[in-house]
Amino acid sequence: MKALHIYAGPKALAHIEAHGLKPEHIGVIPAAAGGPKGLILGPLDRFLFGEWLPQSTQPIDLVGASIGAWRMATACLDNPVQGFDRLSHDYIHQDYRVPDGQKRPSAKQVSEAFSQTLHTFYGGHVDEVLNHPRYRLHVVTSRGKHILHREHPVLTPLGYAGAYVCNAVQRKAMGAWLERVVFSTRGELPFDTSDFATQHMALNARNFMAALQASCAIPFVLQAVHDIPDAPTGAYWDGGITDYHLHLNYKGLVLYPHFQQAVVPGWLDKALKWRHKSTPFLDNTIVLAPNPEWVNTLPNGKLPDRSDFMTYASDFEGRVKVWQAAAQASAQLAEEFSEWLTKPHMAAVHRL
Repeated sequence: MKALHIYAGPKALAHIEAHGLKPEHIGVIPAAAGGPKGLILGPLDRFLFGEWLPQSTQPIDLVGASIGAWRMATACLDNPVQGFDRLSHDYIHQDYRVPDGQKRPSAKQVSEAFSQTLHTFYGGHVDEVLNHPRYRLHVVTSRGKHILHREHPVLTPLGYAGAYVCNAVQRKAMGAWLERVVFSTRGELPFDTSDFATQHMALNARNFMAALQASCAIPFVLQAVHDIPDAPTGAYWDGGITDYHLHLNYKGLVLYPHFQQAVVPGWLDKALKWRHKSTPFLDNTIVLAPNPEWVNTLPNGKLPDRSDFMTYASDFEGRVKVWQAAAQASAQLAEEFSEWLTKPHMAAVHRL
């Protein structure tokens, strides 16, 4: 396979060797934070939720943070293929006009525009997401504690500085500043929560939009979402802060479409390379990720990312063209995975 690499933990490897990989084997699908990088997973999402998984009937837990939460909520729509097409289009065509005299749009401006996007996207379809007959959606958010309990122009940067220092010493210590709050449509969480301070809340029609926006609320880029209905009071930010790539102790066999091999625990761990390695948490996990050599063939030799908003700040059409090209090229990922499934060969599976 030229575009796709398949990685598997030791237990997942043993499963593939003994049974191959069939849709009825899958118990959990995580979806990482990572902004525009998630665009390359659109074709895989359409194949998995539109063709492959409908061949089975078992319940599946969908766990998402940030754009991953948007993706997994879309998977719960009655017509997920159409939904993923629209998600790709809407994300690519985001256009935040910079007011005169400013270098970038304000967090308030971005938050208001994104809120409108979500309401337009899911308006009239929230019940479909909440009541999907087999998919259980889990939206991950990060709730501030102490001086991060409310967003503040001075205290919030100080709070995140404190969180960074504590996290650098020990990831669990960051729980003094931020906790993981997961909003679920139903059922228990599909992962153990002893790794980090966690609260589990019901996802319902009253808090769906707020929880989803909070999961995507990148600090200082968007405003925090305060006081989500039917949840503890406080400021809620991007779920990727506590769980950037959802490196969690899952229950059951996990299929993870991802944009890279490394499953980084938290957003503040991006620079801490020693935390990018696999752990026993991923023993049951199968990661589908692009071959780095294939990524080099994409426009600008990389995946789409948030820096493109600045690179193409005055060239909206240029950014759209580059992102569309990357999204279209990623159809090869889905094609190669579909072909591999017909005859899973272990030579193509790398140790995670």
